[in-house]
Amino acid sequence: MVGYAFMGAAHSQAWRTVNRVYDLPARARMALICGRDAGKVADAADRLGWDAYTTDWRDLIARDDIDVVDICTPGDSHAEIALAALAAGKHVLCEKPLANTVSEAREMAAAAAVAQASGVRSMCGFNYRRVPAVTMMRQLVADGRLGVIRHVRATYLQDWIVDPQFPLVWRLQRDKAGSGALGDIGAHIIDLTQFVTGQRISGVSALTETFVKERPLPAGSSGLAATVDGAGPVDGHRPATGLVTVDDAAVFVARLDGGALATYEASRFATGRKNALRVEINGSLGSVVFDLERLNELEFHDATRPTAEQGFTRILVTESEHPYMSAWWPPGHIIGYEHSFTHEMRDFIEAVATGADPTPSFADALQVQLVLDAVTRSADLGSSWTEVEPALATVAA
Repeated sequence: MVGYAFMGAAHSQAWRTVNRVYDLPARARMALICGRDAGKVADAADRLGWDAYTTDWRDLIARDDIDVVDICTPGDSHAEIALAALAAGKHVLCEKPLANTVSEAREMAAAAAVAQASGVRSMCGFNYRRVPAVTMMRQLVADGRLGVIRHVRATYLQDWIVDPQFPLVWRLQRDKAGSGALGDIGAHIIDLTQFVTGQRISGVSALTETFVKERPLPAGSSGLAATVDGAGPVDGHRPATGLVTVDDAAVFVARLDGGALATYEASRFATGRKNALRVEINGSLGSVVFDLERLNELEFHDATRPTAEQGFTRILVTESEHPYMSAWWPPGHIIGYEHSFTHEMRDFIEAVATGADPTPSFADALQVQLVLDAVTRSADLGSSWTEVEPALATVAA
C-alpha cells in the first residue's frame, strides 16, 4: 500500500479484518507499506499491521511476492503509480477520484483495459457503494420497486474548512488534489447515484465557488487535521499564506441518460455538517432515501400500497439476507463507516481470486472524472449546459 494517513488507515483496517470475517478464495498478507517520511511510515507499519515499510513506491512494484498495489495517496501521484503497477502485472486498487485530470484518467483506463487481457485486475475505491443500505437501495431500483426514475437529489456536506485560518493543506491545492469539494466529496455522490439508478449523467449546468481564497501555510497535517505554521502574529508578522486553487463548493443540475432530472451539492463550507451525505430517489411507484448519518437505515415509500397505508417506512438494514450482513452480527446490531472498506476488500479479493472483473472499474471511474470535468467546464462558462463525454468512447480513442 502507498500512503498511510486517513485512507491508508481505513484501508489497513479493512485488509486486517476482511479474511477474519469472510470466507474468501484467497488471503491478504499485508507485506509492505510506503510513505515519504521514513520515521512516520515506520510507525504506521507497526501501528497499522504491515510486515515492512519503504520510502519508495517503486520497491512495491519490484517485489515478486507482491500481487496487489493499493494506492491511497493524493491524486497527483495516482496515475504514475497505477500505470507502473499495471505494467508490472500487479492488480491495482486506487482510491477515488481516479486521477486529477481526464487525460490521466483516460491513460489509466486504457492501461487497465490492456492489463485486463492478461488477467490483471483493477478497481477504483468508491467505498460508499459497499454500504449495505446503499447496495439494497440499488436492488430496490433494479427490481422495479420505484418504477420509472424521475428525480435524483444528492448532497454531500462538510464544514472542516469553514475557519478561514485553517491551513492550506494539500486538498486545497489543485496541483495535488485536482479539484476541491467537487472531486473530494462530489465524486462520491456522482458515483453513488449512478450506481444506484443504473443511469449515467449525460449533461450538467454548474456553479462553483471558493469562499476563502488565501490561507496560512501548514506546519503539519494528517488526514483532515492540520496545524498552522505559527500560531499568530510574531514581531508584527503573520504566518505565511498561500492561494487556495480549488473550489470550496459546487452545485449543479444534471440530466441522466434514462431521463431522470438530478440536483447535486458538494460543499466543505456547510457549517455544522461533519460528513452529511444524503441521496433521495423518486420514481413513479415509490421513493427511497439514504442518509450516511443513519448508515444502517433506508426510508422507503411504496406508492403501490393502499392510500391509507402509505408513508415512508424505516428499513433497518441489518438482517443476514441484506447485502454483506451475513458475516457480521445478529439483526439490529449496527455496523459503521469502516465496514464499507472491509466490504470493498472482500469484493476485490473475490474478483481477483476468481478471475472476475471488479467494479467500479477504471473505466467507470473515468466516467466519473468526465462528469467532474463537465461540471468544471460548465462553471467556467457561466453555468452553460455542458454535455458529458461518453467514457467508453474516450477509452477506445
